[in-house]
Amino acid sequence: ITWKYGKNERCVPEWLQGTLLRNGPGLFKVGDTEYNHWFDGMALIHSFTFKDGDVYYRSKFLRSDTFKKNTQANKIVVSEFGTMIYPDPCKNIFSKAFSYLLAAIPDFTDNNLINIIRYGEDYYASSEVNYINQIDPMTLDVIGKMNYRNHIALNMATSHPHYDDEGNTYNMGTALMRFGMPNYVIFKVPVNASDKEHKKPALRKVKQVCNIPFRSTLFPSYFHSFGMTENYIIFVEQPFKLDIVRLATAIFRSVNWASCLRYDKEDITLIHLVDKKTGKAVSTKFYTDALVVFHHINAYEDDGHVVFDMVTYKDSNLYEMFYLANLRKETHEFIESNNVNFSPPVCQRFVLPLTVDKVYIGTNLVRLKDTTAKTVMQRDGSLYCLPDTIFEGLELPGMNYKFNGKKYRYFYGSRVEWTPHPNKIGKGDIVTRKYIEWTEEDCYPSEPVFVATPGAVEEDDGVILSSVVSLNPKKSPFMLVLNAKTFKEIARASIDASIHMDLHGHFIPTQSTN
Repeated sequence: ITWKYGKNERCVPEWLQGTLLRNGPGLFKVGDTEYNHWFDGMALIHSFTFKDGDVYYRSKFLRSDTFKKNTQANKIVVSEFGTMIYPDPCKNIFSKAFSYLLAAIPDFTDNNLINIIRYGEDYYASSEVNYINQIDPMTLDVIGKMNYRNHIALNMATSHPHYDDEGNTYNMGTALMRFGMPNYVIFKVPVNASDKEHKKPALRKVKQVCNIPFRSTLFPSYFHSFGMTENYIIFVEQPFKLDIVRLATAIFRSVNWASCLRYDKEDITLIHLVDKKTGKAVSTKFYTDALVVFHHINAYEDDGHVVFDMVTYKDSNLYEMFYLANLRKETHEFIESNNVNFSPPVCQRFVLPLTVDKVYIGTNLVRLKDTTAKTVMQRDGSLYCLPDTIFEGLELPGMNYKFNGKKYRYFYGSRVEWTPHPNKIGKGDIVTRKYIEWTEEDCYPSEPVFVATPGAVEEDDGVILSSVVSLNPKKSPFMLVLNAKTFKEIARASIDASIHMDLHGHFIPTQSTN
């Protein structure tokens, strides 16, 4: 791919060496059958390898079992979250009943389309189910399919793990039926878990950090991510819930799994704080008003407080917007049909005091001077948290990962406005509350990924990478490189191939790919 440089720029930084892996839905029709939802499409992974001033592009559909079954049948035969496939109507009533029974606790798809995650030195395409597919980050070939259940009692796990300074991976999942009492499970995979010589899976060394009982046995909270500081895990048990009975009977009632999620706006949101070393939850009950959260931004400890930032919504309508019937509408029609129901993303800061002395009811326990967030003592001893609004309209947040779990200043994200696709990426300054952005007509940039300058001291010393697609057939897709400080364009590389809108990804420095 050939570079085109920005104004007053002559080359991409020599230190930019490595591979950016991106994952997302890329195929929505098989034969005469189509998926209903954008999050159902079959996973298409693409990579941008930066080497000695050049960039190389590669893409490949994830050769999952789901992909193989669908393509061999030339139709969609495996159910996805928003698209339910029913047993063959030609089967007799007994075999159909048996199929229903097997589907009561679903054996989920392995169409891992959300993110690329690392366990040990192994890389996996992941979604939010019990299956992940290990891939070769250079060729994008599937090395093998893994099942969390073979190593730890989980039905589902997130696609947004955390990595500590040593390289250990922390993640979180849900244990439903078949595994005793239902729990949320936090687990750790050590950095040395990989076994290249004998090809043993990194998950064989998984360790459970702790489990948290469901607040409601039949209505566990949905979660897409969680927070982590040096010493604590933050889990937000939101009132966006999975109806277990509805899930178990979905195929009987001819509804998809997505319909099993319910938002209870009259409920509260519980905030769990877990000590990473002991695995014990802090006994204080923290809570806030009803909200929906998909992405945490960052979390850290500051003068006896745990501070965490996340992107929140007032309702759960975001998922509904991404049904393909919605996305195919003209922009003005899309705006009209979603204007009433759309809740914009709001980046909010919550602060949890670690020491709770005897105080008067109604007292604010937050002592930090750089935030308006409050935590107020209630009559029953619980603490009610009122957030500080940082910014409105940014999603898919990213940051300099060297500051993960530490006090930070900058974060990056996709600007969410009245369009089916984000058409801007931006940088937020938490201290000044100022915002800068990059945008270009007819262009739709992916989630911005920060790559730090080697040896950098300043938090925003580095570049932003984003793959950009266009609905204009005369404009080729391109890889965009921005100066992370100024958000000015350094370079772009046009790609002579069709590129899809994706979700999340992972940058692997060259030394990690050898």
